[in-house]
Amino acid sequence: MNSDFPAAVPEIPVRDIKKAADYYKNHLGFSIDWGGEDGGIAGISQGSCRMFLTNPAFRKPLGNAGPVLIWLNLSSRNEVNDLHKLWKGRQARIVSEPEEKPWKLHEFTAADLDGNLFRVFYDFSRDV
Repeated sequence: MNSDFPAAVPEIPVRDIKKAADYYKNHLGFSIDWGGEDGGIAGISQGSCRMFLTNPAFRKPLGNAGPVLIWLNLSSRNEVNDLHKLWKGRQARIVSEPEEKPWKLHEFTAADLDGNLFRVFYDFSRDV
């Protein structure tokens, strides 16, 4: 078995896929790749980050519910700060400003329309 896992693809629970997709596109800069309310699932992406938006009907068989917390690991403090500035400029819901935490992460938090959270961070624990 190959021990290299592929990137995880989170499932984000939303009430309304169209409204959520509009927010992810217009405020967070994601592309809407496929799907919609009819199938109960939509694929979104930005760079190599892929996620699924799912409505209550799609999630009902497994009983999974939100809100959820997604961590986005960026490559530098500057990338974290730049993304924060971009999202803030697009009127994304910013929950906390960029800050260096005692656990050695430089991070900020944003939210979507359904209360799902994104912790955008850079791990500086290995910086020399």
